[in-house]
Amino acid sequence: MFKLTDRYASKPAGELPLLFQRILQNSIRDHFRRQKVRGLWSTLLSSLSSPDAESDDSDPLDRIRVEEGANREGGPEERLERAQIADLIGRALERLPARQREAFLLRYWEDLDVAETARAMGCSEGSVKTHCSRATHAIAAFLRARGVEP
Repeated sequence: MFKLTDRYASKPAGELPLLFQRILQNSIRDHFRRQKVRGLWSTLLSSLSSPDAESDDSDPLDRIRVEEGANREGGPEERLERAQIADLIGRALERLPARQREAFLLRYWEDLDVAETARAMGCSEGSVKTHCSRATHAIAAFLRARGVEP
């Protein structure tokens, strides 16, 4: 409701119910999309490529299998570890070139497929795959350098 009043106060009263419905739907979708991605971080980090997989052209994130219950809360130690790993991933993302970061975030944070990501970035699907692969390898190397091992 705050989004509605902040951004659409000048709209006619007849449009407000539809706007509110759309804001609510988008907020719910965003929440569940973020939960899905955030719940996968610990699995993602432990499943990223091994040091000798740098020559592999496939995207390591496409090979991840999510285990049953991967989205559970866990104890304080698990939550702390996930928070620390998420912080490391954030720092790794900041170090990536802009196109790699954009491709990675669109594919794995916003959960777009390759074709949607290519349209959003204005490039070919092959470029998206290359950027994502390089980004995941760079993030994996960054994490391994800081002691996070699969």
